Amino acid sequence: MFTSSTREIPATAAVPRHVAIIMDGNGRWARQRFLPRVAGHRRGVETVRTVVRACAERGVGYLTLFAFSSENWRRPPDEVSVLQQLFRTALEQEVEKLHRNNIRLRVIGDLAPFGEAIVSLVRAAEATTAGNSLLTLTIAANYGGRWDLLQAMNRLAVEHPEKAGRYEEADLSPYLCLNYAPEPDLFIRTGGEERISNFLLWHLAYTELHFTPTLWPDFDAAALDAAIASYATRERRFGRTSEQLGAAPAAEASAAAPEREAHRRRA
Repeated sequence: MFTSSTREIPATAAVPRHVAIIMDGNGRWARQRFLPRVAGHRRGVETVRTVVRACAERGVGYLTLFAFSSENWRRPPDEVSVLQQLFRTALEQEVEKLHRNNIRLRVIGDLAPFGEAIVSLVRAAEATTAGNSLLTLTIAANYGGRWDLLQAMNRLAVEHPEKAGRYEEADLSPYLCLNYAPEPDLFIRTGGEERISNFLLWHLAYTELHFTPTLWPDFDAAALDAAIASYATRERRFGRTSEQLGAAPAAEASAAAPEREAHRRRA
């Protein structure tokens, strides 16, 4: 189980271990070019390939993409149908490429409404890539943060009724969809909107947020680098003061000094 940022102070580094992205702006990208919205979604799939590759090259261990929210069913039926078809096509055509590149695929969300064919493709893809370790790519499909919390709480209550009224954070965490990954270090939303739109509500408690006007089809490796560079400048305090952060490296060095001296003498 990974560290919870509200219970313990997680390790940090200049490159985020986990990046979560809301891929916004496909429709506007197409509209600006007088193209149907589906053209933007198709171009967005190409951007996914680019960003997956860039994250793997930069040492990001987990990448979570918000592909279809539980609220996206409200879109026009034709667009929803296209999105489902793109999802199916990607599962049919991209999994072997992910596998060859040592990338693990996971899909989170309530998949039942997509139908048995897509669910079967998802489970097969997850099984095929289960042993891969370079990068874990998670696709959130028919996912909502509130849905995630409710399904986790309901499962916990059914399996552990004896603790009703005494549940703790550690009890709930294993039932959340993203329980196999550390909390996101960096959240990116493309397209200019500045909200999290019911995405990973539990997990983003101490995540650094980065909003960019770049539309998702135009988001590339350079845009990812800009987001990571912005992240690297953030002071991640997790409830502490800036003074405590400054003192921490010195304290760690002091604690390590006796061990270094003992090692020198043994040498």
